[in-house]
Amino acid sequence: MPALWKIFIKNTGIAIGLFAALFVLLGAAEYIWPTLTLLQWHNAAWCVGIPASIIGVAYILTIRDPQNYTGFYAGIVMSFLLGIQFFLQQQYDSCLLYFCVFIPFQIKSIVEWKKPQPQTTQTFAPQFLSTKAMISTLCLTIAIIIADYLLATFLFQHNTLLDNIATKTLNGLLIASSIMANYWLIYRKNDAWIYWVLYSIAGIGLFIALNNIFSIVLFCFFLFINGGADGVHRVSQTHVAYLRSCGALIAAAAQLFQDDLDIGLADGAGGDHHPVLCIGIEDEGGLEAGDV
Repeated sequence: MPALWKIFIKNTGIAIGLFAALFVLLGAAEYIWPTLTLLQWHNAAWCVGIPASIIGVAYILTIRDPQNYTGFYAGIVMSFLLGIQFFLQQQYDSCLLYFCVFIPFQIKSIVEWKKPQPQTTQTFAPQFLSTKAMISTLCLTIAIIIADYLLATFLFQHNTLLDNIATKTLNGLLIASSIMANYWLIYRKNDAWIYWVLYSIAGIGLFIALNNIFSIVLFCFFLFINGGADGVHRVSQTHVAYLRSCGALIAAAAQLFQDDLDIGLADGAGGDHHPVLCIGIEDEGGLEAGDV
């Protein structure tokens, strides 16, 4: 079995273990506080969302490695399941998004990540958007939020989950940030992880407003994973730049040291000289003025 698929299987096992632990904790909380309703096994949409979430965690853990395209196969399955979940919840804008946008994005990512890269480039070095692309992405994000708000207000009026300004705006941010994150992942841009962090924060805010404790916990977990990925990539770039600057400074200092300092070992009559300290050390004949 190829090494990349072994990593994906390992990440899937980690995701299953994490969710098993989460279910145990939530079940214990329901037992201690019977008024809580955390595990909604009677809810079809919730039940579809569980495997989608497990696969989604494996997907995120895998694509943190910019060499491993196998996570996008999980992304296709995740997008399909989430499309069904949002259809059952009557969130038709999100349903269309996952079926018509995210599944094609995952397929495109597989194609791009499997392409052979030029030998002259550092394929997997951190890559960031230009200032122009960053501003364009931000403007497009705002436009998507506004468009989704208008759709939720005038086209999908029967959706009672999104019945106020706050939830509509957070849902728009959730959709917009996930579009930008998925798009820039196709081209291995590290800025994609900024939008994954925004996605996680928007999800936490949205589900706080909807009083969905399970989803709040889930998106807090996503925030931890996504924030860690962004930190890993940005720290790696910072360290590379720092080491390069240190190397240049060391080289310059060494050149100045060589040019401006003349360290000679004078052979005094009364002492042997040690180049590390550049002073005369008395042996038998005593310290003379010329030894210093």
